[in-house]
Amino acid sequence: MSDAPAPEERLSYRLVTGPDDRSFCERISTALAEGYVLHGSPAATFNGSSVIVAQALVLPAAIASADAAVATAVDNLESGTEDLEFDGEGHA
Repeated sequence: MSDAPAPEERLSYRLVTGPDDRSFCERISTALAEGYVLHGSPAATFNGSSVIVAQALVLPAAIASADAAVATAVDNLESGTEDLEFDGEGHA
């Protein structure tokens, strides 16, 4: 029996970190086999004794959902721009 969470229990986003070794690569490979995809470039730092790496992973459905939400927000902004007025005050 697998210890992998059911699909509905999986996190949409994961950041895997650890020493740059075979174990780290195996953890990334396992996540890829579970359906995650790499998100961005890996990061690396040196802690004084070894290289520590980090890699973000996301589920493709999370990307599609986020893209749809952004597209909807942009559509809403574009359709309502004629009614908006800016009085020159506000916070950036």
